Amino acid sequence: MDTNVLPTAASPLVVVDHVRQLYPKGAAGDDVLVLDDVTLNLGSDEIVSLLGRSGCGKSSLLRIIAGLMPPSGGRVTIGDRAVAGPAAEVAMVFQTFALFPWLTVLENVEIGLEAQGIDPAERHKRALAAIDLIGLDGYESAYPKELSGGMRQRVGLARALVVHPKVLLMDEPFSALDVLTAETLRTDLLDLWSEGRMPISSILLVTHNIEEAVLMSDRILVFSSNPGRVVAEIAVDLPQPRNRLDPTFRQLVDDIYARMTAQPTGKAHGAFPGTGISMLLPRVSPNLLAGLMEILAAEPYRGHADLPALAGPLHMEIDDLFPVAESLQLLRFAEVAEGDIRLTDTGQRFVHLDPDGRKRLFAQRVISYVPLAAHIKRVLDERGTHRAPASRFRDELEDHMSEDFADQTLRSVISWARYGEVFAYDEATGVFSLDNPS
Repeated sequence: MDTNVLPTAASPLVVVDHVRQLYPKGAAGDDVLVLDDVTLNLGSDEIVSLLGRSGCGKSSLLRIIAGLMPPSGGRVTIGDRAVAGPAAEVAMVFQTFALFPWLTVLENVEIGLEAQGIDPAERHKRALAAIDLIGLDGYESAYPKELSGGMRQRVGLARALVVHPKVLLMDEPFSALDVLTAETLRTDLLDLWSEGRMPISSILLVTHNIEEAVLMSDRILVFSSNPGRVVAEIAVDLPQPRNRLDPTFRQLVDDIYARMTAQPTGKAHGAFPGTGISMLLPRVSPNLLAGLMEILAAEPYRGHADLPALAGPLHMEIDDLFPVAESLQLLRFAEVAEGDIRLTDTGQRFVHLDPDGRKRLFAQRVISYVPLAAHIKRVLDERGTHRAPASRFRDELEDHMSEDFADQTLRSVISWARYGEVFAYDEATGVFSLDNPS
């Protein structure tokens, strides 16, 4: 992938210099590397998106920039000052609104100014102006429970803007909203930005929605996962307002999908980190895998589809679509490359089998291509009781990954194995067995 850094303003507002972030793994004692050697600049008068999947460290990077957590290595500077603690030049809008339910809209917006010791009359005046700016004039005395999700997020935006920050950090601010509400809020935000009505110099946006990144950004930084690194930087030269149906817009979306599905050298199947039983697996149900294969096999795709063309009608973002597509690739039901997905002959055969035939074929794929499933099956075969506690395999996984990832991987294998009737798992006792379900 292209790792060349594009030029930014001569005096960037924010400089992230070789930042690393590690988190304690837990029982195993080793640390998990979440961010590795992240370097980027944020200049004046630009919107920059950090694009990547959940878990790639984007939100951690925002918190480091905001001074809410220190990096394990490297440093962040805003202007000529190194960030060490909460940064006054930065305000943040969160995904989950983060409003105080016992305060009115006006009081929620004023709270940051109150913490800064602003005179009551001045903070009242500035809060009213911010509420009016984001389109909630008339709701000053309402409480959060009286507002829709979109209106609550507008309050969060007003609370961030009222402190007049240089940089606005936005952590997936539209992901908790329905499609129409999110689109309205994006459009209103872009209008305010284009008209120069917001008291900020730049916006840094975390998203896993490729179209959202292209719609809003001047530059897009694509992050890899496990650990998070900047693997591509893309300039978006399209004029605002942007049209999703414009061929140039669509081509850029396609290009980003292609970048994000390109296989690293030496990794021909799947994009899951780790090898052997330590391969990290996503939580993807067999029903989703079967459903996507059926959609691909049917008209108009006939076994081959452009991922962006699938994502729109299915209302799936990269966090939803990529794990399904890559799981199909891992099991050799499909091939994913350059933004396209194509059913293999085995995938085509799966679609046309009866339920029992599908189960048998799925079981073969799981045993052949999921090392943890084959490992559990081998242990059960070798034991006279054909039983083994899940804790035995969880402990093995935690030698290579965090407790949360170990649990995620184990539950994925349980789901896939149950569908293929490879082995059984009793949730109450936490025991694997070769027992057939009654």
